[in-house]
Parts: sequence; C-alpha cells; structure tokens
Amino acid sequence: MKTGTCRIIGGKWRGRKIRFDDAEGLRPTTDRIRETVFNWLQPYIHQSCCLDVFAGSGVLGFEALSRGAQEIVFIEQNIKTVKRLKESINTLNAEKVTVFHQDALAWLRSVQSDKGFSYRFDLVFLDPPFHSELLAESSALLNSSGCLAEDAIIYVEHNIDSNIEMPENWSALKEKKAGQVSYKLFQSRVVGES
Repeated sequence: MKTGTCRIIGGKWRGRKIRFDDAEGLRPTTDRIRETVFNWLQPYIHQSCCLDVFAGSGVLGFEALSRGAQEIVFIEQNIKTVKRLKESINTLNAEKVTVFHQDALAWLRSVQSDKGFSYRFDLVFLDPPFHSELLAESSALLNSSGCLAEDAIIYVEHNIDSNIEMPENWSALKEKKAGQVSYKLFQSRVVGES
C-alpha cells in the first residue's frame, strides 16, 4: 500500500509531517488551499473545539491544533486510516484528540439521538470523498445534530462540478476554487435568528 505525507504549514508543529495510506476517497487538502483556509479561520481558531467529520489524513484537524485549537474530534471509518491517525497523534504528542472509528453519517445520527452528548463544536471540517454524494446528507445531519456551538464555523470542500444545497441557516462567509476543488466557509445561525 502506498504511503503519502502531508506537511503542517503553521503553528507549533509547522514543518512536521504526518503520514497517510492511500485509501479510496482519501484526498488530503493541498498546502495552497490549507494556507488560504487557515488565513480565513484565524479569527475563529484559538481555543476552539473542532470536529473533522471525514478525517482521512487528519491534516485539517492537526493544522487546527497546531494553530491553537483546544480540542479535535476525528471521525473516520477506514480502519487503516484510523491506525495512521493514531500514529500521527503519538508522533506529534498531541493532546485532547479523540478518534471515533465509525461511519460519519452513523456518528452524526447517534449524536443527534444522544441528548447527553457533551461536545459543542465551534469549528467543523466537512470534506467527504468527492463523488460520494455524502456532503448534502452530512451537512443536514450536522445542522440538526445539536452539536454545533452558537455561530459555529463550517469549512466545506467539494468537487467543483457538484451543486450542493447547504442548510438555509448557514451563511456563506468565503468561497474559492482551485483546479477541481471548491472550498467554502459557512457560519451556522440558530434557526429564527435574522
């Protein structure tokens, strides 16, 4: 199996590399896009509680921790990818990291029904495998899950050809395109707010 690496581009782990295995749908966000995204996220990241729904390599979550996020929760269903995530956690000696080996949609459904779920996420990375049709359903589940903090920030990445309807109470803050990738920043508003 082919192994790749991603470099963390900012913060306390700047220049450190994390490894990932080639897996179906795994497509780490490029350095160039991450640079832009984390410039966008700068006002929101300090001490934030983050969720990486389709974690893959984990590079978005590790980048957030490196730049001052307080905590990250990774959701990943591929067991080999989960093992590699745990290796990266150990390599970086990262703290306040939780990894759930679970299907992302099943996890979001379980959170929705778990009234005692204690996390409230300030920042969410929603970057499902391209051509998977998972973005619309996962964004709807996330929106209704009750796990978003007030005014939560949601980063979304998808294929440029996809026309995805985001929840009506998510306000678009930023949007850019690079090659076949469309990437956007949204802010969730409580339903009923103007």
